[in-house]
Amino acid sequence: MERPDLSSVSPEVIAYIEALEARLAELQAMETTSSHQETLSEPDEAPTPINLITVSAGGYAKRTPRHLYSRQRRGGMGVFDLEAPAGDAPAFLAMAEAGDSLLLLTNQGRIFRVAVGEIPEREVRSKGEPLLARLPMRSDERLAVVLPDRSAESAFLVVVTERGQVRRIARQYMGASLQPGVVLLDPREGGAPAAACWSSGADDLFLVTRAGLAIRFAERLAPMRGCLGMRVDPGDRVVSVVPVKPEGGVFLLSEDGKGTIRLMSGFSANKSPGAGGKVAMKANAVVGATAVDEESDIFIISRLGKIIRFRAEEIPAKEGAVQGVHCMALRADECVALVSTAAPAI
Repeated sequence: MERPDLSSVSPEVIAYIEALEARLAELQAMETTSSHQETLSEPDEAPTPINLITVSAGGYAKRTPRHLYSRQRRGGMGVFDLEAPAGDAPAFLAMAEAGDSLLLLTNQGRIFRVAVGEIPEREVRSKGEPLLARLPMRSDERLAVVLPDRSAESAFLVVVTERGQVRRIARQYMGASLQPGVVLLDPREGGAPAAACWSSGADDLFLVTRAGLAIRFAERLAPMRGCLGMRVDPGDRVVSVVPVKPEGGVFLLSEDGKGTIRLMSGFSANKSPGAGGKVAMKANAVVGATAVDEESDIFIISRLGKIIRFRAEEIPAKEGAVQGVHCMALRADECVALVSTAAPAI
């Protein structure tokens, strides 16, 4: 908009307009400086064989060496990452080496194994390739969970459904002999798979729902045949399961880019599974949760494909339920997935 002719306007009004224009210019300069400071990156970590794997809801994927993602300060804008077909937003993040495998769980309870080395290695901002083209997927089947194969160093794969059913599968059934498309669980019993993690068999399990409710109980209390791990309201659903220890912490992320680290010292364990949840984070929509420690880096990706990496130590750890602090600046966007560099709690 161009400045109109103000020759017929009184000097007092012109002075007022000029003062507003000066203030506007000052605020714009401050915003530019702040934005620049927010996106300042720390030096990359030392070269590592670990890849960050980005997967869209429709199964387009790429992998990028983790050290190519620079750290930013918490609250930054991030950088563009996965390019997928229009309408196919990023949905999953995972970390694994090129020689590892990924396990893909579908909404119909079937599981597939894919070699990480078969996923194309790309730069940070680049197009993904179809991940599911060679898998015998059904027409109405979609991805529900993506996680690396950690059967070599874990005891169990823990799978939780949207309605809170928990099932533990011994690691020997998840090895290289796993048959493609085998049914891991029946979605008619508790809904589709919603989250999965690897555990030692001696951990506590921390289940989190989209409404920010959670429950913690000893993993050994869940029978191998499965049980109700958490009562979930009809309008809610489970979004994450994390193996935890009493001295550990869990990072929770909301859709609007806020996050908090909830210390397990302030979240008591239930004596048995199957109860209702307690408030873990004050949020309208929790995206997920991941175990963290003082050395962890956190990666968050948004629906528009922007990704940010920052240190977990920038998030205040709390024993109580809070709304969290800003972790990622969003403009007409929302967070969809997260992962951390913390070692599995095994």
